Amino acid sequence: MIISKTQLRVRYADTDKMQFVYNGKYFEYFEVGRTELLRNSGLPYSVIEKHGFQLPLIEAGIKYFKPAVYDDLLEIEAVVKDIFSAKLIVEYTIRRTGTDDIISQGFTTHMFIKVDSKKAVRPPKFYLDKLKHFFENKS
Repeated sequence: MIISKTQLRVRYADTDKMQFVYNGKYFEYFEVGRTELLRNSGLPYSVIEKHGFQLPLIEAGIKYFKPAVYDDLLEIEAVVKDIFSAKLIVEYTIRRTGTDDIISQGFTTHMFIKVDSKKAVRPPKFYLDKLKHFFENKS
């Protein structure tokens, strides 16, 4: 399993008329968490793209529990439980930093495609080689 935690402060521009973070912004927060998870694992998106692959989003879901507001410091936890599937599924939990408050939970599902053909492919070897140590038995 790969776990990454990233902090993000809510900007005023992220809020709506009710002074809550606008619901669509959470998918941007998920992207921040996913990007940092890959970067912290040694595979920033730029490396994946240099190898000729992309990871388009094919499915996403979210549940909202409590609103976040301007100036909240949020912790975005991103988790990958399996890299050997044809799909990359990332699960997220967003908490208000320093509390047990869960703001939202969700997931995004991505598929590897070749840059030139835009055809779906299995996870490439360089990706599996770079991340497999996170999943090896540590007895």
